[in-house]
Amino acid sequence: MKKLAVAFTGPSNSGKTTLIVKLSEYLQDQGFKVCIIKHDPKDKATFDKEGKDSYKFSQTKADVAVVSPNKTTLFKQSTSSIDDMVKLFGEFDYLLVEGLKTLPLPRIAIFRNEINEDYLCVSDAIASDETIKEIPKSHEHLNLNNISKIAQWIEKNAKKL
Repeated sequence: MKKLAVAFTGPSNSGKTTLIVKLSEYLQDQGFKVCIIKHDPKDKATFDKEGKDSYKFSQTKADVAVVSPNKTTLFKQSTSSIDDMVKLFGEFDYLLVEGLKTLPLPRIAIFRNEINEDYLCVSDAIASDETIKEIPKSHEHLNLNNISKIAQWIEKNAKKL
């Protein structure tokens, strides 16, 4: 297993989730195991749907695991470190992290329409579409719509865990 990790950052609605989904699908089509961590700094994510048993369990403030034939869903009432998550995932080829700007991982900033300079100091590359005309020379530029080239950048620059 490769155990390569890379992070993605950028303003809301810049396309981070869309890019991660496309990359995950692309890498899995190549035969790789992919894991994803999403940072939820505002505690907005919810667990299952109201009225469902797993929702009722999560409302008790207990840690909950839902195990089915094809997946396991874990809902903890406390935060986890990146190391905890890596251990939980076990063997994988690629770990794609959305957010968590303080993690020391190679990072791609995603921009559309304008570059937000707040993200440049924590980023190694910029992925953008044709709406961005000028890329700072300090950052490698990736075409947001060229998934294979972004995957190549990750292969070359990701952190080995």
